[in-house]
Amino acid sequence: MPDTMNMLSTFLLADNQDITCAGLHSYLADLFHTVRIQRITDKKALTLALAEAAGEAVVVLDYTLFDLNGADELLIIARRFPDAHWLLFSNELSEDFVRRLSGEPNISMALKENTGEEIRSALLCSARGERFLCHQLTNLLLSRSARSEPASPLTATEKDILRLIARGKTVKEIAAERVSSIHTIVTHKKNIFRKLQVNNVYEATKYALRAGLMEMSDYYI
Repeated sequence: MPDTMNMLSTFLLADNQDITCAGLHSYLADLFHTVRIQRITDKKALTLALAEAAGEAVVVLDYTLFDLNGADELLIIARRFPDAHWLLFSNELSEDFVRRLSGEPNISMALKENTGEEIRSALLCSARGERFLCHQLTNLLLSRSARSEPASPLTATEKDILRLIARGKTVKEIAAERVSSIHTIVTHKKNIFRKLQVNNVYEATKYALRAGLMEMSDYYI
């Protein structure tokens, strides 16, 4: 086990997926002699837990499924607790989001599909207050750094869900097709509408058509 001196020993798991939290518990138990782990379910509980820890904690956050209203709100909370370190740990993070937050000194980023070795490294770096960016996201930034066209604000998963929404699928139908929970699809739908700044399915569908995410022949009124 690594030397735990000068490490943050409180981990706040802001993730609504039971399997992820169970896996994180296992990693943390293997990595550290003593660690305090607290499951967080919403934004209010998160701020209360950070206040209780005087900000000295690592927040492992699934940003794509948590009730935060965009990167700005995340940064406001992060700057309110400057002694905390954030590990954004999600299935997907959009390129725009990664580019915006990759320079923040107290924010690390990893993907749930990363290898166990990378996830352990992300947790260790976060406990030390060091920035970490997984290889996949690093390569994303490097490979597209010279690209001139603006990146889509949506992740690949959100684009797929938008296509299904635009084709008239209900949330229940999308959940069944993607073998996912209704809660997860509802959260993705809210994030899509927020990112695109649209208020209804009709406006979202217009975006999908303009962005080339679907053909006009796929669109039925």
